[in-house]
Amino acid sequence: MTDRFRGVSRRNFVTGATVLGAAGLAAPAFAQQATPDAGQVQYDTNADQRRNISSFRAQDWQPYFNSLSNGAILADLTSRCVHYWSEDESIYRLYPSSIPVSPELTRKGRTEVIRKVEGPSWAPTPEMRQRNPEWPEFVPPGPDNPLGTHALYLSWQYYRIHGTHDTRKIGRKSSNGCIGLYNEHIKELFGYAKIGTQVLLI
Repeated sequence: MTDRFRGVSRRNFVTGATVLGAAGLAAPAFAQQATPDAGQVQYDTNADQRRNISSFRAQDWQPYFNSLSNGAILADLTSRCVHYWSEDESIYRLYPSSIPVSPELTRKGRTEVIRKVEGPSWAPTPEMRQRNPEWPEFVPPGPDNPLGTHALYLSWQYYRIHGTHDTRKIGRKSSNGCIGLYNEHIKELFGYAKIGTQVLLI
């Protein structure tokens, strides 16, 4: 771990985490409006109120990666957060995230960033279309797009780390398999990540 985080108490780190990135943990009120994506995954906002802030803590990269070549992203499904380390260890970030809504949609293991898209478009997978034939076949970039403002495409087909315009999803089981971040946070992570950045979902 870099000197920046040595000796930092959990309480101080959690407080400090609110200012990591552009938006911290607070969901902008203007982004709380419903979007088409809000109905694409069923989640009970009353039953899933556990906030991942209680699990937020700095992590060392060594237990998870052999090196930091090209940087590294760790998506922790238990604490519902994403960690990023730069190759030279000068940058460490911790972001709250959404996670898949069920074990059947969850994939764990090692992958990597293979594509970066600002202003991504979205199309449901064939399986999604089978389950929900009423869904649109294609959604262009913009405020109705469920991938938010930026997306990191992974080597696993259909899996991404992306933003969301529906900020109610962050910190909850609310995705079809992807990892979602606030748009402000994915924009920052998008700037740090490279093609070939290591990704581990645990």
